[in-house]
Amino acid sequence: MKTTKQATPLDPLMEGYLGYLDKVGRKVPRTIVDVRCTLRRAISGLEKVRPGVELWHLKLEDYLHWLEAERQSGCSESSLAKYLSHVRGLLDYAWRSGRTERNALDGFNLLHNQRRVEPKSLSLEEAERLVKATEAFGPSARRDRLIVLLLYGCGLRTHELCMLDVAHVNRERHELLVLTAKGDRPRAIPIPEVIYTELLAYLLERGKRGPLFRTNQRKRRLRVNDVCEVVAAAATRAGLSGGVTPRTLRHSFATHLMDRGVDLAIIASLMGHRSPQETGVYLHVLPGRSQAAVRTLPIGGRP
Repeated sequence: MKTTKQATPLDPLMEGYLGYLDKVGRKVPRTIVDVRCTLRRAISGLEKVRPGVELWHLKLEDYLHWLEAERQSGCSESSLAKYLSHVRGLLDYAWRSGRTERNALDGFNLLHNQRRVEPKSLSLEEAERLVKATEAFGPSARRDRLIVLLLYGCGLRTHELCMLDVAHVNRERHELLVLTAKGDRPRAIPIPEVIYTELLAYLLERGKRGPLFRTNQRKRRLRVNDVCEVVAAAATRAGLSGGVTPRTLRHSFATHLMDRGVDLAIIASLMGHRSPQETGVYLHVLPGRSQAAVRTLPIGGRP
């Protein structure tokens, strides 16, 4: 009988904390997996700082050394803040369980002094060139074109696109059902009519079930690397430089919607964002928009 290899369990206190998040905190499975990954990362990193010492017995200085090492290795500010939040939660659980006298991270937060970097996106002219570069004949070319169109036209994450099945195309409502989404937040995304027409033609060749996008040889579901290669090849044909990736197309989707005055809440819903802060990075599109909005208030004159 074929057996599935299980990951090595963490310390019983950590497993208890993860169980607490599940049963009491009612966190979604993906969040618990994310916290588990963070704890394993923290154990590995802090073992280099203070070997053989449990996380709840470490000092603030130890965590500062670990976070700085993560920063030096290229970890983003948002990832550092996430790691800090996850470990702080564990330490609070350890303190309430009587395993430590204090939470070394209680009240500690990272100071984000650096200005948030604007996400890389294409201009409208560059996006048009990229789409035009996908115009070719044959089943493989049609598949690759649809990959680019859905990434840009629907703002999909790469993993979300890979996990799409034929059944996730809602033909009545002309929508894509994204069920495998970040943070376990499924959503429905309207498909632009031009893209929907091409999608229907593709489905006539593709079939009625299984993965929406498959490899040509082994007929397996496309993976993230496969999609990256498709986008990179299209960008090369379009003469675009600077490392165009699937994420670039997702950012372009949001940026171009913002440029057209689409409400921030609608963009957040389409992209599957969990908080307004995530969508707020696209406010760079029209720097004067917020000032212009304030000037419309009837202050000092008639309403």
